[in-house]
Formats: sequence, structure tokens, C-alpha cells
Amino acid sequence: MKQLIFLRGTMGVGKSAVSHELKKMLAPCAFLDGDWCWDLEPFTVTEETKALVLDNAAYLLNSFLRCSAVENVLFCWVMPARSVIDDLLSRITEPHSFHLFTLTASEAALRTRLARDILAGRRTEDVVARSLAYAPLYEAETGGSKVTTDGADAQSIARRIADMVAGKTASEDQ
Repeated sequence: MKQLIFLRGTMGVGKSAVSHELKKMLAPCAFLDGDWCWDLEPFTVTEETKALVLDNAAYLLNSFLRCSAVENVLFCWVMPARSVIDDLLSRITEPHSFHLFTLTASEAALRTRLARDILAGRRTEDVVARSLAYAPLYEAETGGSKVTTDGADAQSIARRIADMVAGKTASEDQ
């Protein structure tokens, strides 16, 4: 059965970096970043744009799951509440086995990573306050497995997750 893997966490926790490594480890794998489904200028949060991102993500995830060349489908996005995850899963029509991972990091690690991204021009300064405000939302129990990213590189975190997906270590899915 195909694997559908969600990685969630606050901004700067390492979702994208881990996903790029994980994609290689889980090949043949399709990777979708939720931010790609909501790339608008100006970025606006309305009921219409929230529906747009969920429709776009569900369409692409279902398309990847239907594709015979793909065995694993990886999706990373902020997803701060279980209701977002459940809404998206309710739109998935293709058979799959589901795995949910929440990436976490200390405040110090988040500040360091985000400062590096700001200096490189990849993020704006307001991301620090937003990320720290979101961080407590990932402490709530949503099912799945929590993986701390403090003191570890993206490749080693991806290896731990790949092992959990393969059943080599315990995980709590869905």
C-alpha cells in the first residue's frame, strides 16, 4: 500500500529541509510543500484562500497517490491544528497508509534557524514572532509521532522518520 506521510511544525523547525532528505530516502517518492499550494502575492488569509490551499493540496496528493511511479507521498506544511489535518485527509480518496510526524524545536533553535534565514533573505523578520506564537500549538496531542530537531541535521532526522515509516522503530500513526 502507498504511504502518505505528513510532516507538520512551526516555521523554522526544519520541515522543508527534512522533507528534501526524506524524499531521497523514500524513493520513489513525491514531495509537496503546502506553501506551494498557497503562493500568492500579496499573501492573504481569507476563507476563500484557506479553501483554495486545501483544494490544491488534496488534488495534488490524490494525483500523486494515483500515479504508478510513486510509492510514497510526502506532504509538509505548518498544520497547527488536528482539524486542518482531518480536513485534508477527508479529501483524500485514494487508498493509502497514513503517517503523521510533528517536528519540534526549542525556542533557541528556532531563533537561530530563523535568524539565519532572515540574513539570507529567505524570510522576513516578522517570522520569528509568528513561529514562536505557533510553537505551543504543536504540544497538543494530535496523534502521530513527535520528532525533535534540536541538535540534529536534516539527514539524521529524515533517517529516523524513514525508519519509523518502514516500521523499524515504533511510531504512533494517525
